[in-house]
Amino acid sequence: MTSLAEVPGAPAVYLYKEQTAEDSLRMWSYYVRLKVLTEGGKQYANVELPYVAGAQGWGVDSVAGRTIHPDGTITMFTGKPYDKVMLKQGGSGGYQVKAKIFTLPAVEVGSILEYRYKLHYDDAYFSSPDWYIQSDLFTKSAHYMWRPTDRDMVDNSDGGKLVNTVAWMPILPKGAEIKQTHQSGAKLELDVHDVMPTPREEMAPPVETLSYRVLFYYTPYRTPEEYWKNKGNSWSKMHDKFIGPGKLVRARVQELVGAGDTEEQKLRKIYTAVMVLENTDFTREHSNNEDKAQGLKEINTTEDILARKRGSGDQLNDLFVAMVRAAGMKAYVMGVANRSERFFLGGYLSLRQLDDDIAIVPVDGKDMYFDPGQRYCSFGKLSWKHQLTGGVRQKEGGIELGGTLAEPFKDSHVQRLADLELDDTGLATGKVTVISTGDPALHWRQEALRGDDTSLNADLRAEMERMLPGGMEVRVTNVENLSDPEKPLKVVYEVKGGVGTSTGKRLVVPANLFETNSKSRFNKEKRELPLDFRYASFVQDAVRLKFPASLVVESAPAAGQLVLNGVAVFTVSSTKTPTTVTSFRNVTEGRVLIGAVEYGAVRSFYQKLEEKDADVVVLTRPAAGAAAQAKGGS
Repeated sequence: MTSLAEVPGAPAVYLYKEQTAEDSLRMWSYYVRLKVLTEGGKQYANVELPYVAGAQGWGVDSVAGRTIHPDGTITMFTGKPYDKVMLKQGGSGGYQVKAKIFTLPAVEVGSILEYRYKLHYDDAYFSSPDWYIQSDLFTKSAHYMWRPTDRDMVDNSDGGKLVNTVAWMPILPKGAEIKQTHQSGAKLELDVHDVMPTPREEMAPPVETLSYRVLFYYTPYRTPEEYWKNKGNSWSKMHDKFIGPGKLVRARVQELVGAGDTEEQKLRKIYTAVMVLENTDFTREHSNNEDKAQGLKEINTTEDILARKRGSGDQLNDLFVAMVRAAGMKAYVMGVANRSERFFLGGYLSLRQLDDDIAIVPVDGKDMYFDPGQRYCSFGKLSWKHQLTGGVRQKEGGIELGGTLAEPFKDSHVQRLADLELDDTGLATGKVTVISTGDPALHWRQEALRGDDTSLNADLRAEMERMLPGGMEVRVTNVENLSDPEKPLKVVYEVKGGVGTSTGKRLVVPANLFETNSKSRFNKEKRELPLDFRYASFVQDAVRLKFPASLVVESAPAAGQLVLNGVAVFTVSSTKTPTTVTSFRNVTEGRVLIGAVEYGAVRSFYQKLEEKDADVVVLTRPAAGAAAQAKGGS
């Protein structure tokens, strides 16, 4: 095999994969046989074997591998894998995601790579496996097997309930089926063949969470409704225990709100008070030793978060809920899936889907949603990662599964304004101002937390340089309202550089300088996956060019409009005076998630938009008499 007909140009192919789990041995075994087809496929010689190092005592051992060369000779892997920390979660009950890393030797195009290893865990536990059928490579054949334990178990995380059910959520290729046998104990098996790689397309939602897979779990519950009711209530009680509110929280709320405040006024004061606290999701986590040195005890309630004046995003969200409750209002926690990483699946019976917490407060009979765990998120708004997602929410007397909506397009508003003076050679100097609200502003505010003023200015400058014609000098001169999410973020630049192309008596300038370097997002004729625009938005551009009297406007963009019903609207126009021409461009994107069946209409709309974005302003240098006549006529 030198290539793959199913996936032309594929760098490599899985010839065979096997994953088996034996609960009686507390062991999962893996075997991989992979063929390298191109130079790019040689990267698969670098192998990472992830595992969770924590309370359950996970570890990787029995690592073996070899490279089979095209001529049949074999080079064995004789080295020793080394450990690398991939992710560290601190605090009590913390854990690390580690990986055993090694490189198979002497790999060349045409080589077959083989390796195997075992994953062990502590004898005090039983852990169900997950079978991830689809990957970034085509799989010719794969086999999966699990022997669950027949011993009685107790779920300590759920009030000591007896676990007597094995459940799973399958997403499988057509024709694939899990086989169950019960000779010598229960056994579950799956064989698959010719599995295509996970689709990868730009502007797609996190469809990898819907790739072919089987997710297993031991559970005391027999139906999804029973699971979510019981586990959801346990989740809710855990939050309520942490939330309180306690004396310190109540005292702080009394300092903040007045007896005559409306509910919205109370909420704004509380939200502002929480938002100014340090959010360690965007700064750094503090160690237990640091806390002890400051005389701080372990975090058990929102009182401890308020005393520290810092916490993680979820902890600050719970503090907001505690303070709202202390103000005499109802407030609820909702755990949601982060839409940048996954979809929430009600059929997958696991709380691990709940990445983040948001808050819900009923005001005048209508639920308001808040995202205090997202630093600098505006009052009463959600970060795009928490829009159009699902999860579990508290309600009066229990919990329910629910979802969130998208914020209106007008909330994510960007104005890009250029006021430039042009000489008769096409050199432009002047000022560019960008004013943003909503998610575009939130992006830059959170980026600022990860660095300093110098790094922020460098990133802002690089972003503007990517928009403007190549070679323009860009300097950030002012950034306003960076730490005030209730005001528009304003960034001012000074720019200088060539923007026009001289052709004889004519000077040709792009009408919209901000779209000079834009690349088409919709070149593919067909699409497999939905489109994800992240958030609805409204972008307004105005580019004003002032030119010398030696030039006159020969042509400027004509007014025009494009409409894609329910999805987007585009308008363009221009105005001129004897010494200026101003080009206007507005784009409204009102829908966030668009199915692949609508891709053709979307592609056609944006291709027409991109054609209009290529419009130019043409300035001419008329003869002296003609210039005087044109000036007099105007």
